Amino acid sequence: MPDTSPPTLSTLAELRHDDRGEFLYLAGRLDSNGSAAVWPATRTFARKDLRINAAAVDYCDGAGLALLYELIQSGGVVEGLPQRYTALLNELDPQTPLKVEAPATRPGFLIRLGSKAADVWRGVYDLLAFTGELTEAWLVLLRRPSILRWGDMIEQCVKAGVNALPIVLLVAFLLGVILAFQSAVPMRQFGAELFVANLVGLALVRELAPLMTAVLLAGRTGAAFAAELGTMKVNEEINALVTLGLEPVRFLVLPRILAVTLMAPLLTVLAEVVGIFGAGLVLLSFNIPLTTSAAQVMDSVGFSDYIGGLAKATVYGFGIAVIGCRRGLNTGAGASAVGASTTQAVVSAIVMLVVSDGLFAVAFYYLGW
Repeated sequence: MPDTSPPTLSTLAELRHDDRGEFLYLAGRLDSNGSAAVWPATRTFARKDLRINAAAVDYCDGAGLALLYELIQSGGVVEGLPQRYTALLNELDPQTPLKVEAPATRPGFLIRLGSKAADVWRGVYDLLAFTGELTEAWLVLLRRPSILRWGDMIEQCVKAGVNALPIVLLVAFLLGVILAFQSAVPMRQFGAELFVANLVGLALVRELAPLMTAVLLAGRTGAAFAAELGTMKVNEEINALVTLGLEPVRFLVLPRILAVTLMAPLLTVLAEVVGIFGAGLVLLSFNIPLTTSAAQVMDSVGFSDYIGGLAKATVYGFGIAVIGCRRGLNTGAGASAVGASTTQAVVSAIVMLVVSDGLFAVAFYYLGW
């Protein structure tokens, strides 16, 4: 509880003059109240070689000693302080300047460049090490499928696939409805609303359904992998597995990667069907039957379009799982590190999706798909 008692009125601090010149006169009780009352005034008087006459101080506790210490540090010279307080003041060694931290200096350009290069190299090294461990685990899995923890993989399939089904279908349905509406209104002016089904079908199968499903998986499953493995890393559970002779990549990463790689194309197929159905419902309001819309989609979307979309979804799912697991295993110490890993997993996955989509577009262009 703060001390609300009034300052001691008997405490005095004022500038006076004698035959030697100006000096600071201190008198009365230099306790907590008295020191607080005169401290602001003493700071205005403080300067180098200021004489401080403390002969009239009749009491001085820790607060008073702190006041005198500050005056001495400012260059003042205390005179006449009673001997019983002088001994205490000398214990504080007021003549020795306080240690002042040197201002932080910005490293030179070469040092900063080297630090950045070292960070990049550590990131590349970690990525290569993880890729090597993952490749070795896949090779072992191909030779001995029994080493895979199939129960965990099925559990991850449920979490990444079945549990994500409602949000994927809802977003796909709304996407089909929006695409159909946005396309049908201007195309109706030319009497071409029948071809809205072709447009929506091609867009969903070739591009939007795999990409939309992947974005949802990145924000949902990839972040969950990073948070789950990051928490295990913070709680030393990963180190415990290593101590027991269990490889984290084979024990934890492989089931998750395999599950998401399998679930991504399945979710994409369902998203395509629901999205096209949503577009068909919109076209019903334009007097186009569902059977006609379905026939238009079947005529316009070729087998290569389906294969290309599913190939995208498979690559996206694999990349999202790898990024999420790697970010989780590279989590640092502390609870905040888990949040940082989760954020990095989502951002890295989305960047991967954009880059991969661009590469797929170029590849499909040269393949004639």
